[in-house]
Amino acid sequence: MQLIFEKSVKGRHGVKLPELDVPESEELPQAYRRTKAPFLPEVSELDVIRHFTRLSQLNYSIDTHFYPLGSCTMKYNPKFTEEIARIERFSNLHPLLPEELVQGALEVIYETERSLCEITGMDGFSLQPLAGAHGELTGLLLITAFHKHYGHQKKYVIVPDSSHGTNPASAGVCGYELMVIPTARDGCMDLKKYKEKLNPEVAAVMLTCPNTLGIFNPHIMEIADLAHQAGALLYYDGANLNAIMGKMRPGDVGFDVVHLNLHKTFATPHGGGGPGAGPIGVKKQLVEFLPIPRIIKKDGKFSLEYDKPHSIGFIAPFYGNFLVVLKAHAYILLLGKSGLISVSEKAVLNANYIRAFLKDYYDLPFDRVCMHECVFSAKRQAEKGIRALDIAKYLIDKGFHPPTIYFPPIVKEALMIEPTETESKETLDEFIEVMIEIAKLAEEHPDVLKNTPVTTPVKRLDEVKAARELKLRWMG
Repeated sequence: MQLIFEKSVKGRHGVKLPELDVPESEELPQAYRRTKAPFLPEVSELDVIRHFTRLSQLNYSIDTHFYPLGSCTMKYNPKFTEEIARIERFSNLHPLLPEELVQGALEVIYETERSLCEITGMDGFSLQPLAGAHGELTGLLLITAFHKHYGHQKKYVIVPDSSHGTNPASAGVCGYELMVIPTARDGCMDLKKYKEKLNPEVAAVMLTCPNTLGIFNPHIMEIADLAHQAGALLYYDGANLNAIMGKMRPGDVGFDVVHLNLHKTFATPHGGGGPGAGPIGVKKQLVEFLPIPRIIKKDGKFSLEYDKPHSIGFIAPFYGNFLVVLKAHAYILLLGKSGLISVSEKAVLNANYIRAFLKDYYDLPFDRVCMHECVFSAKRQAEKGIRALDIAKYLIDKGFHPPTIYFPPIVKEALMIEPTETESKETLDEFIEVMIEIAKLAEEHPDVLKNTPVTTPVKRLDEVKAARELKLRWMG
């Protein structure tokens, strides 16, 4: 497909500017003028419309394709939340308006914090963090402030080797050294190794539960007790909360700090660079360290409170991504408790449906009932020369966005599939059918898979070159 610059025809125009109806200002000084005209595509309106319409049709999205990207919860989000976010009285709010004019917005933030406390079992929330990783960083800053306030000397953060990459990154940014615990044969963090590593210098233990293998850790309360006995805090990476909503509250099993991804779990499309929201929740001993301002309710009115001497301070402009919070609030109100529980149940059911059908065709390194996602290994196909990457490319030709591949790195040739709660049985069956087709092709005609995709404008890319030598600007 040609670029819009390549479609340019000298002298062709799409718009005609009206005559000036205001006096011309003084000309720019020569020093600030261009020395030559900017290179802009010269195209008609029809050229522009057709180009960008065709371009949009080449895109993969939740609205057009099944998107089983594991650990990313790429689910369909209802459009009614988008309509609510476009209500002008919300979308046109200015963050510097006085409190008395934004009582409705403050109420949304306050009530969303209350809802998230109820869902997670926490005592306080801040909606300011702008993304999941930002929430993690905020959580680690809270933990650091807590230990510093009480004079604790801490040096380490423990993470399992199946953790999201942002966990060790957040700990490293806060100056902690990492202790990485290997995964045991049951797919959970090795409890024996954990006990060996845990010591009074550990500031926090960061866990995703269920983890990136889609497995719920049955020893979580023992892990929490041991962490607390050693003077460490337990951090919950809430990226996979959609597997347990309404079933288990992190705060009830010993987690002290939790971050959520509103843009994954509560109705804002994930991906595309945001905006997102990564609220952070804490148990009562950490509430005084939460970012400012805090929203308070007194005599029926809402206001912003800044006088919090132990707060870690500002961590985002104003009050976070308000419209993302608004969509989450609407989503929670519409679904209610029973609806959120249904989300979890269907997410887990769909993942296990795929796991059960495909386990005869792909290796399952941890063969047990999974939660919201299942992780296969293409090790069997690799013996025939077909790698996870080849499988992913063939799926594109068949109209499916590929699952996550090569993550978590502890699984050789990993295929991490998260179908989410919003997909129908018919869609899952179509996907399963193609995955079985791929397994058979790997056995009988592996060369077919090596040459895919064949239906896309750009065929098989050099993955390393594409990642390291980005060309984001037309240089013609």
